[in-house]
Amino acid sequence: MASHKPSQHSLAVVTGAGSGIGRAFALELAKRGGRVLCADINLASANETVAMIEAKGGEAWSARCDVGVLDQVEALATTAEQHFGSPATLVINNAGIGIGGKAIGEVTMADWKFTMDVNLWGVIHGCHVFAPRLRALKRGGIINVASTASFAAAPTMGPYNVTKAAVLALTETLSAEMAGTGIHVTALCPTFVKTNIVKDGRIAGGSADFAAKLVARTGVSPEGVVKKTLDALDRNQLYVLPQIDARLIWRAKRLAPALYTRGAGLLNRIFLK
Repeated sequence: MASHKPSQHSLAVVTGAGSGIGRAFALELAKRGGRVLCADINLASANETVAMIEAKGGEAWSARCDVGVLDQVEALATTAEQHFGSPATLVINNAGIGIGGKAIGEVTMADWKFTMDVNLWGVIHGCHVFAPRLRALKRGGIINVASTASFAAAPTMGPYNVTKAAVLALTETLSAEMAGTGIHVTALCPTFVKTNIVKDGRIAGGSADFAAKLVARTGVSPEGVVKKTLDALDRNQLYVLPQIDARLIWRAKRLAPALYTRGAGLLNRIFLK
């Protein structure tokens, strides 16, 4: 199978494109010569992203999409084909929410369901709808935005950890299924990125303040994360851990998993006293 770079001159669909990492993906893909359909549940935010792309001479469209609803994701694929004149060649399943601050048993079932609908079902729907189209094209790529939480669960983040772990498992499965087909599959697993995920999420009590401080002090720019991820996709690299702390956590969890888990619990109690 001839080598190709899915991030170059793509026909791209980006969910959660109205802000943060999603917006950064949309802008960078347009910079790389792509045409971009910017999807978001907040249409006004998606329109802002489109305007930013068009201001730089790029080509983009917006669409409102609740990724937790399969019919809307299927409609998004149809809309993309109408704009592009052919199926999308690159899909960024980015839409997600942050949630935390409550222990298992205290998190409401409503919060569990809301998080599952967006963070997990949204990615499942994106893969379910677009993977067959990509197989038919025999080229292109899928990026699923997971998190370091996908392999290193922290206390009081149950719904977030569970959904991101499932996204990583889904991405690994899809990568195995796509091996040798010409379709590149990548999982993005960052730590803190300077986005609105804390402000716009459902993070309770002192955890929200602590997370906001960590984002401010240690968070990296979404633009840098996106460039690394797209370059990794072009190399058909499955895992992207864009920050040094993510890579250190990856190694610690694998070298001493029980010690890591106990340490995470102890640090959580110390910092959130």
